Amino acid sequence: MKLHELQSTPGSKKSSTRVGRGMASGKGKTSTRGHKGQNSRSGGGVRPGFEGGQTPLFRRLPKIGFTSLNRKEFVILNLDTIEQLGLSEVNHKTLIEKKFIKSEKTLVKVLGNGKITKAVKIKVNKVSKNAQTAIEAVGGSIEVI
Repeated sequence: MKLHELQSTPGSKKSSTRVGRGMASGKGKTSTRGHKGQNSRSGGGVRPGFEGGQTPLFRRLPKIGFTSLNRKEFVILNLDTIEQLGLSEVNHKTLIEKKFIKSEKTLVKVLGNGKITKAVKIKVNKVSKNAQTAIEAVGGSIEVI
């Protein structure tokens, strides 16, 4: 027997308790909220991270790091990956067809990890010097967009 094979027999799915349905239900009047206080009111309660007036954890920990608003994320394409893809021409359209990237706007950078054996025409956003020398040594061409 597995979880997906279980059939819903009477009693196998317990319905949630419906509170505030009159005194006879046993969960009427205050509807399990108790008397008065912040959590008894509608819209009451405290925000996430509130520790009852004690300085919360997110304020006790030091602020570190920095996030640049102008950061550009590149999808990395190594020489051995180009070899595996088996393309004679590497550009955004061919990479989308091979499902390596999702859109034309994706930034692609070629790095020199691995070896390449055949000449390839490459048209991407960035190329490392290591990759450029390896590609040109085999007879390939590079165009930076």
